[in-house]
Amino acid sequence: MKIILINKYLYPKGGDARITIDTGSLLSRMGHEVIYWGMEAPENPVFPYRKYFVSHVDYNQPSSLFRQFKLLLNILYSLEARDKIDALLKKVRPDIVHLGNFAHQISPSILNVFKEHNIPMVMTLHDYKMVCASYQMLAGGKPCENCRNGRYYWCLIQKCTKRSYTKSLLNTIEMYLHHKVLHIYDLIDICIPSSQFMEEKLKKMGFRNKMVRLPNFLDVNKYEPQYEWRDRTICYFGRVSEEKGIITLIEAMKGLDLKLKIIGDGPIKESLQAKVKTEKMTNIIFLGFRSGKELEHEIRNSMIVVLPSIWYENYPRSVIEAFALGKPVIGARIGGIPELVRDSETGLTFEPGNAADLRGTILSLLKARGKIVEMGKTARAFVEEELNPEKHYQVLMQIYMEAINRCSIRK
Repeated sequence: MKIILINKYLYPKGGDARITIDTGSLLSRMGHEVIYWGMEAPENPVFPYRKYFVSHVDYNQPSSLFRQFKLLLNILYSLEARDKIDALLKKVRPDIVHLGNFAHQISPSILNVFKEHNIPMVMTLHDYKMVCASYQMLAGGKPCENCRNGRYYWCLIQKCTKRSYTKSLLNTIEMYLHHKVLHIYDLIDICIPSSQFMEEKLKKMGFRNKMVRLPNFLDVNKYEPQYEWRDRTICYFGRVSEEKGIITLIEAMKGLDLKLKIIGDGPIKESLQAKVKTEKMTNIIFLGFRSGKELEHEIRNSMIVVLPSIWYENYPRSVIEAFALGKPVIGARIGGIPELVRDSETGLTFEPGNAADLRGTILSLLKARGKIVEMGKTARAFVEEELNPEKHYQVLMQIYMEAINRCSIRK
């Protein structure tokens, strides 16, 4: 089978990109021809069809008013993306397209092209962009469902996108155009949520597309577990941003005879560092961005991993990676986290945003060294048995075949 995999980032920038890359590797190993398509970037590997990629876009870089206006139009409908994917399709003629995260930098203009070529489409859902204009379902630091059943104007009212009226207005227009006027996402044959929580939440929010749930996978053979630890250290790794609830974790660390390593980068890193410095919390260390073996080394030498999110996490890869390395996880009881972090089996959960509850949960584990080791082994076994590549591949092939059948009927 010839498969085009699409994601705006095609290097390990975030969970969506890593899932796309891992899926491509799995499909190639199983004998399929995989073609990657996305956005130009200096960090990209050398892809065979890179000349068809869309131009690199960075919305955070300063630019002229004309340039900003052009970029804003591309969010709504990118002519460049449409034309380049059309040229690629004529060149390679794939059997199916598997979409990842393509909002904004690429835009859904490409979906009409796939329909014109009668190519079936599946899409892995990494966030709540299908029902929420700001994609996080978060407002004022708390879960928000005001956009339910297409009431996207709440994004503008609440300034949900980076607390900016301008950016919130653009995202609101984008949602009404794509979902209410063009109905462009209806062209996708099957959408793939990773967690049961996301599937149920999307339905509750009014999403009516065909969905088939498929959890993310991990090849544990690439991860060497370590059930013991060197120091009294816990760690958080991932994006350093508001929705991750790191402020709750910092508050929970006050007065604990324990080190916390915060691994990652993001928009609130400097403000968190300032807080820790002002409050003289010497037991918290910011390591910055780490990846590969360097990141794994830090996780392996920690006692436990903490994910204190305050938003509806889908099926966080950070939890799965921690499990693969033999570490139990303390996770907020929100979104898809409890589907992975099973109390007293693979870790412990706590009330999101509740620093006192998190502190108590950490202390309860510190008193039970043997329990930490036991849960680490259970967590590793869970990934081996339930989230292995072979199991994932079998279900993915069933999804592909169903999408192909649905597309042929649609003709």
